[in-house]
Formats: sequence, C-alpha cells, structure tokens
Amino acid sequence: MDHASASPGAPLVFRKGLDLKQAVAGSLIADYHSAIVERVKAAGFRHDTPSITIHLAREFGFCYGVDRAVDYAYQARHRFPDRQVFLTGEIIHNPRVNDRLRSLGIRFLTDWGESVGNVEAGDVVILPAFGVPVGMLLDLERRGCTLVDTTCGSVLNVWKTVKRYAQDGFTAIIHGKVHHEETRATASQALRCPGGRYLVVLDREQAAGVCEYIRRGGDRQAFLQHFADASSQGFDPDVDLDRIGLANQTTMLMSESLAIGEQFREAMCERHGEAALAAHFRSFETICSATQDRQDAVVTLLEEQRLDLMIVIGGYNSSNTGNLARICGARLPTYHIADADCMLSAEVIRHRPVEGGAEVQATDWLPATRPLRVGVTAGASTPDVIVGAVIEKLEVFAAGKKALDLRP
Repeated sequence: MDHASASPGAPLVFRKGLDLKQAVAGSLIADYHSAIVERVKAAGFRHDTPSITIHLAREFGFCYGVDRAVDYAYQARHRFPDRQVFLTGEIIHNPRVNDRLRSLGIRFLTDWGESVGNVEAGDVVILPAFGVPVGMLLDLERRGCTLVDTTCGSVLNVWKTVKRYAQDGFTAIIHGKVHHEETRATASQALRCPGGRYLVVLDREQAAGVCEYIRRGGDRQAFLQHFADASSQGFDPDVDLDRIGLANQTTMLMSESLAIGEQFREAMCERHGEAALAAHFRSFETICSATQDRQDAVVTLLEEQRLDLMIVIGGYNSSNTGNLARICGARLPTYHIADADCMLSAEVIRHRPVEGGAEVQATDWLPATRPLRVGVTAGASTPDVIVGAVIEKLEVFAAGKKALDLRP
C-alpha cells in the first residue's frame, strides 16, 4: 500500500515513501556504502596502521533525515520510470549525491534552463530534506504534480513552532543563513498566518544589533536597510520586536544558538521586566538531534584523543559541516574538504577555510611526525563511501610520506 495522501481534486503526495524500499536498497548500498568504514566502526571507530592512527567520530555522515530523503528519491525514480521527475533543488548539500541523482535522469529546477514553469500536470516533483517555501509548494500543487515530500521531521517541527508564534502574534526571530533553503522555507511558514512576521539573524553580532534596538530603539531606516533581505515585507522594528519567539535553522551551531537566545532574553527582560517576560518572549530549541549528536561527538573526540590534525568532510555549502569545521578549527589544524579528490598528495590539499569563503590550496598539510594521529568526521549530508575514500587516501599518503627523525 502506498503511503500517499490526496483529497479530491488535490495532487497525489507521498510523504512516507513509495513502498519500494527493498527494491532500491541494492542501488543505495552500491552507491553509498563503504566496507572500510564498517570495519573502522567495528574496531571501535579507530583505524591503525604502522604509519597512521585514524580516529573516526562516533556520530558522522548521513543522518536519518538525509538517508530517508535520498531513499525516497531513488524510490520515486524507480516507481515512475516513464515520467519526468524533478527535484526543486539540491536534495542535500553533497555534490556527489546530487550528481548521482542527475545521472538517474532527475532534473533539478535550480539547474540552468530549468524552472517551475517546465513542470506539467502528471510530472513527479521531489521536495528536498530542507523543505520548500510555501509559495513554491502552492504553485506545484496548482500544476497538478505528483509530489514526493522528503522534508526532514526536524524541519517540520521548526515550522510548527514558527506557525504557532505567528498565530499568537509573536515575530519569529530565526537564527540561520537567510539564503539557505531551509531558512527560506521556515520564514515562509511565518507568513501563513495573517500578520505573521519574521527576522533572520546570522550570528551573535547581528543579534546584538537587534537587541540594542529592542532596548533603546534606534535608526529605523538603517535597521530596515540592514535587514532588507532578512525580514518579512512591511517589517516595522518599532512594532514587530515587541513580542518575539526564537527558532533556528536546524543545522546551526548549538552553542551559538543558545547564546543568541540568551541575548534576546536579556534584552526583552530589560525592556519589559522579568514579570512581563512571558508575554513578550518565547524560546524553543529547534536544533535537530542529529546535528547536535555530530557536534557533541566531535567535541568528545577532541577531548579524548591527542590529534595532529582534523579532516572534516562535506559539501562546502553544508551548514552543519561548516559548523563541525569551526568546532575543530578552534582547537587544532583542520581541513574541510568536499571529498577525497581534494587530497592531491601528502603535500597538497584543497580545502575550504574554517572561517568560510572559497576553496584554497594548502601545502605541507600532512605532518611527517610519527605516529601520525588524524581525526575524521563528516557532515550529515556525506555518505560513507566518501568517508571511506578519505580514510584510504590518508593511509596511502601517510605510508608514503617520510617521517621526521625526532630522536635526540
């Protein structure tokens, strides 16, 4: 029985798979499984050779939501071999996975020459793990598409929180990246209720500016100009910051989200007083558990092991991977790489700097000290097959690099 729903006259929507999990299981294993990763996990998340010891974080790579989204995309292609199948955008932030879906004949509406206008009644459209803005969803429904909704459950929980804020007359303050697919989709949920408002803040610095306005007011036009792309239409800071509720893009750094929440709580308390705080301020933790598990695991790894460097694997546009790199980069040399192809040799590596920006090339990245101790983790959009390729390459490079003689 198909896990699909549709009311009379409405498009068919699959939200719980297409009853083809077993049919696509072999393809998923072939494309994303890694035997060496399974061996490392079975050995206590540790891989020892004469030249290198690799410590793998105990939570890494594909989370449940990502695994589910990719699974549903494979099921959709298998179920509808003769139909046009579209994805509204990247299903997850991993180039290899997205390119594999393209090779299966799935068309991305974000690719050049593609748009929602190309979608016709009867076409199949996959909604990614990040979700889609309300406007796009309504447009697709009007076109009579068959929808395969892979939106992550953690994201749906954030949407419920934001809609509840709007229903109760609270402005949603969203800690996130304003151009990230998930944040755009979440912000659109605030507008589903009449009078709904939102404001997106990127970091503690931006939050501090908003909190200062809450406390003492300020230059309204400068505020609106600064947040022109990060606020709902018609946003009025003199009115819309009177009652606020906090939410997060699920993949943000937990410690930063908590700090931002405390900044806003203190500002609202100063403006309205402790007794009236509940009437003006709400906070709800909306970081997903998988994101937090991966952050906690890498902190534990850094605390328990003496490491020479850290390798963080994942797409450069992956927020959760970037935050893992930030955590590691604060403690030891860290290289955020997209995949094993970034490791050109034992001397040269391409990587994204921990502080962000474009990919750069570094030399002398792999120490010649022995024993070499390397930590490895991966963002929630990174399949095991990429992690395995990185482990294998580290082993080869370490074996081939001449060790320094450190004897007295």
